[in-house]
Amino acid sequence: MSVTAADLSILLPALVAGVLVTATHVPLGTQVLARGIVFIDLAIAQIAGCGVLLADQLGFEPEGAAVQVAALAAALAGALLLTWTEKIWPEVQEAVIGVVFVLGATGSVLLLASNVHGSEHLRDLLVGQILWAQPSRLLWAAVVYAAILLLWFGWRERLGRTGFYVLFALAVTVSVQLVGLYLVFATLIVPPLATRRMIRGRLAAAWGIGIVGYAAGLLLSTSLDLPSGPVIVWVLVALALVWYAGAARADSSMVRKAR
Repeated sequence: MSVTAADLSILLPALVAGVLVTATHVPLGTQVLARGIVFIDLAIAQIAGCGVLLADQLGFEPEGAAVQVAALAAALAGALLLTWTEKIWPEVQEAVIGVVFVLGATGSVLLLASNVHGSEHLRDLLVGQILWAQPSRLLWAAVVYAAILLLWFGWRERLGRTGFYVLFALAVTVSVQLVGLYLVFATLIVPPLATRRMIRGRLAAAWGIGIVGYAAGLLLSTSLDLPSGPVIVWVLVALALVWYAGAARADSSMVRKAR
């Protein structure tokens, strides 16, 4: 199946969303791996999702400011909670993050228990609606992401633990509403994981994997008429494995030459 002009009108905004999420999440994901708190994005994204669902239950417009405020407030509360637990229970922080994730996930189910469209809302939260990314939403997301990247690259050493969690909560809150929880996790972890052995050019390589993964996943999902979010996740992992295997082979060749 060929990609038509109508397809491109849908795919291009979706690709822009993917590029924006990749640009922001790859640097944060590298830090997440270094800290050993891999599942923090799932936990905070679930909490932000609870905020979205709670605002929806209260009757606020899905695209309105109240929903954004509720999601961000919930995510910040979760981030500050995890900042506190990291100080008092650093040896079990990953386990605490897991508990917070389970509470957020089951909280979402409970909030949707009486909603006739509950399963649909839950699916949107997990899988996302990347193909329906609106230019207006992309614009304000780009502004938020630009501020996050400016703070990260300009004042990272001064942010401290709390500053990192706050920036992370803000990024995840925006991203989970753009692309869904699964893609948020995959974008944050997969490219940095694939490039973890690199010393030079790691960030650029991770960005490249993420952007190519989104582009190829969107094209493949359109051609096969499959949900875009899950396809992009699988493509990202496939690209990461290919990259990691190539890097490992290059390292082995260098070792042999050195001998």
